[in-house]
Amino acid sequence: MAWQDSLQQRRQIVLATSSKDGHPNAIIVISCGFIDGKLLIANCQMKSSFENIQKNPNVCIIGTNVKEYYRIKGVVSVFSSGKFFDAAVKKSSPNPPVKSAIVIDIKEVFDLDKGEKIL
Repeated sequence: MAWQDSLQQRRQIVLATSSKDGHPNAIIVISCGFIDGKLLIANCQMKSSFENIQKNPNVCIIGTNVKEYYRIKGVVSVFSSGKFFDAAVKKSSPNPPVKSAIVIDIKEVFDLDKGEKIL
C-alpha cells in the first residue's frame, strides 16, 4: 500500500502531538518501519513531544511517498525495554542513543491528495 510506503524505515515524517490542555507540537522524526503492524519511532532527542504523548497518546503523522501525501492518526505506547525497544536501537544510529521506543497503533489513514479516508 502506498500509505505504508510513506512510513517505511529511514523515511522522514512529521509527528504532531498535543498536550493534555491542547497545546500542539510538531517535529520531524525518522521512521524505523513497521513491527507487528505498528509504526516504530526511536525517541532519541524528543522533549516536548515526549512529554505530550505521556499525557495524551493521540498523535497525527504526515507521510509522503513520491508526490502522495497521507495524514495518519494513531495511539502511542512507549517502551523502554523489550522487543520494540530492541528493534528501535537496532534500526537507529548509535548517537544520540535511543531513550525509548515510540510505537504507534494506526487508527486512521487519510489520503490528502484524494481528500478521502482510506483506512
